[in-house]
Amino acid sequence: MTPHAVISGAGIAGPALAHQLTARGWRTTVIERFPQRREEGQNVDIRGAAREVVRRIGLEDEIRAANTTEVGTRFVRADGSAAASFPVTAGRDGPTAEFEILRGELSRIFIENTRADTDYRFDSRIADVTDHGDHVVVALEDGTTLDADLLVIAEGLHSRSRRFVETVDVVDLGMYLAYATIPRTDADNGWWNWQHATGHRSVHLRPDNLGTTRAILTFMSDVRGLEDLDRAGQLTILRRTFDDVGGAAPRVLAALDDGAPMYFSTVGQVHTSSWNKGRIALLGDAAFCNATFGGAGTSLALIGAYILAGELAGSSDIGAALSRYQDLMKPFVGTAPKVRGGMLRFMNPGTRNGIRVFHAGAGLAAGPVGRALSALTSMANIGGDGAQLPDYPPSPLAEEIAAFADPDAPTV
Repeated sequence: MTPHAVISGAGIAGPALAHQLTARGWRTTVIERFPQRREEGQNVDIRGAAREVVRRIGLEDEIRAANTTEVGTRFVRADGSAAASFPVTAGRDGPTAEFEILRGELSRIFIENTRADTDYRFDSRIADVTDHGDHVVVALEDGTTLDADLLVIAEGLHSRSRRFVETVDVVDLGMYLAYATIPRTDADNGWWNWQHATGHRSVHLRPDNLGTTRAILTFMSDVRGLEDLDRAGQLTILRRTFDDVGGAAPRVLAALDDGAPMYFSTVGQVHTSSWNKGRIALLGDAAFCNATFGGAGTSLALIGAYILAGELAGSSDIGAALSRYQDLMKPFVGTAPKVRGGMLRFMNPGTRNGIRVFHAGAGLAAGPVGRALSALTSMANIGGDGAQLPDYPPSPLAEEIAAFADPDAPTV
């Protein structure tokens, strides 16, 4: 009988896992609480060993073709002049990765490459789970149930379903982010333009490959729970917070007032002691989110999906496969940048003098000496060059499919 996996979350980790499991002979069902694929969101990075993953799974060219076109990162003053610039360098990732893609575009690529073989159920979420030992029953809020060999929770930082494996508190780092998609103007360029403002505030403008501009408003706050406000409440907070900021801020606020798509979120971390319980597993941010900033989340999700699928396909013992998945993934998670609240405050200075000092330091780092030093410690090089990735053979079903597609291939 064909094994069946139910996957909760249709962002990146979930469809990536579905892609690998279906290629290895599994049947997959992906449930997602949003009513359709989410197109909003900003740039995500594919770094380190995750580059080797996308090459092995055959999607490297498609992902490269959807690159955001960002040419590098530039710290700018309120008048738009550059204080320091860090261009993309082939073979070495800085703040802008060589593999830079919109979150929605990467999700689209995986979903389009799995839709024929995967049952996607949007506007659906888990109500309860019963693990019977030899199978798991997933009850959905609409009253239907799914019988499966495995449930994988590939949700975000604030996953509600993580409780079926482990109950943990999210570590809130005190930063809020408002992501917006705004109209592109003739003045926009190919740089990630990062404008600092006093009070640990920042305004970001980034190019995309879809004819629009991606904006981010970030600020530090001791107040918790702002992400739970409705859009009107969040816009009120943003207007009050950025009302005195010049540069690109008025443009972003005006676009939001005009109804520009927005996603409001927090920067946080989650540390779980176990990523599996019985026939239930955690993947991606639900298991090992190190913070929105840091360039690691997407890469770890892709690596995790590749390893989890490989271990499941190579074993008849799901429990043993889940244990090996955790053992193999921990070293990769250990290579992620250690993001702390103090680091976020340092990267977003609170005073005018602090901003001047930061710009001066960034200017030195962007010079020849700084470039030489940064070459030794490439940013967020998750898992290195992929040499430590397990090499999984294709499943018998995958070989049969390949033989059917290639009439000259030897009979299996």
